Amino acid sequence: MADSPDDLGIPMKPARPIGSTPSVTPVGRTPSAVPPRVPEMARPPAEPARPAEPPRRTVTEPIPVPVTPPPVAAAPPPPPPVSPPPRRSEAGLRQLTVGREISLSGEIASCDTLIVEGSVEANLQNCRDVDIAETGMFKGSAEIDNADVRGIFEGNLVVRKRLLIRSGGQVSGSVRYGQLEIELGGQISGDVQATGSGDIVAELTNARAVS
Repeated sequence: MADSPDDLGIPMKPARPIGSTPSVTPVGRTPSAVPPRVPEMARPPAEPARPAEPPRRTVTEPIPVPVTPPPVAAAPPPPPPVSPPPRRSEAGLRQLTVGREISLSGEIASCDTLIVEGSVEANLQNCRDVDIAETGMFKGSAEIDNADVRGIFEGNLVVRKRLLIRSGGQVSGSVRYGQLEIELGGQISGDVQATGSGDIVAELTNARAVS
């Protein structure tokens, strides 16, 4: 259908149907043919989906746990040392000590232990033990339970239990004893008799008893 001129004499283009899109040809290009559509069946098949890989297991080395040794039981404390029995002087008993270069004369009564380091001339009564040191000398009479003589005794001596004459000790006079023990170098002389079933013990043959 030819374009009809308008009232001014200019030919008119035919009207485009409603809803159609005009084709725009770029400047300097000629319209080309539209490539034919490829049918759906001609497309290459899609690659099948790969199965998901299972998660890798991470191998971890076990962390060493420090082993704490069991506590060692402390050794029990050693028992306290056994102290020797206290001496009679430490036990609060009555003790009389006559030191060196001291002279004592008279009557001695009511003492548990008499220690003679000097010179004593006395009558000893109600005393239990007598200890005459190397430098001591006793003259007089004594009636006691035990006597330990390292020095000199002269007089009347009655020992109800044990008379010990050590090396260098000398006993002379009237002597009565329950048990008699003489060390090497000890001497006894005078009227010596045992009371009851007394025993004489001489540690070595060089101990001498003179009657």
